Amino acid sequence: MASDRVRVRGVSIFRPIIYGNTATALTQKERDALPSPDHTHRWTVAVRSAASGGNADQVGGADDLSYFIKRVTFKLHDTYPNPSRNVDKPPFEVTETGWGEFDIHIRITFVPESGEKAVVVYHHLKLHAWTASGEPEIPPIDVAIKAGPVHSWQYDEIVFHDPYQNFLNILTNHPVTHLPKAKRKPVPFHLANPGSLDASKGGVPEFTSLMEKEEADRLEEARQAIIVEQERWRTVLIERERELENLQKQLAATPQ
Repeated sequence: MASDRVRVRGVSIFRPIIYGNTATALTQKERDALPSPDHTHRWTVAVRSAASGGNADQVGGADDLSYFIKRVTFKLHDTYPNPSRNVDKPPFEVTETGWGEFDIHIRITFVPESGEKAVVVYHHLKLHAWTASGEPEIPPIDVAIKAGPVHSWQYDEIVFHDPYQNFLNILTNHPVTHLPKAKRKPVPFHLANPGSLDASKGGVPEFTSLMEKEEADRLEEARQAIIVEQERWRTVLIERERELENLQKQLAATPQ
């Protein structure tokens, strides 16, 4: 119906998601069985609902997101075969093996009813646990296996402003599983998990100085790209204004 394609003004509705990865160190036997025995970890990168379900070993994923997400495209490092991986049904994730960390480009495409453009987020694949120094530190394989999986997740909220009526109906017909209410203030990761840390180093911070620098570099790169794009469009606008001025002069000089 035509009324379904009318935007509901003044309404905003959001869906909480997480995106990130889990990585597990491989045993020597598992590495020997791989086509690339130099790979040290098996990892899974995913886009999930924020709340966790019945699987205690999985972060997030309580809700099926396919009612509003049509496709998630994970752009891996170019050294992987078919680095652009399209996932068109849940779970929206890709599992691979490897030895190095790199940035993953994640493009989330919404269902046609939404009328919304795709959104893009970035995640730095993390294979190794946090370090106190903030510098990369790769532990021996036996230590990494004993430490268990490494988790790196980012919480976000996808907000839809002035949604189409039919898309709003879809969203409201799929209520969100809410995160449990915290009865106390959040605690830093290294304080909440003291058993997995080296006390002699004073604990392991959840965010390191290296991560902070990498994020600052990415923000600066994005800022410079915006400046270049603004300058390009300013040049285009000046050229168009000159063309318009010339046409107006030609029009004024044309005999009536």
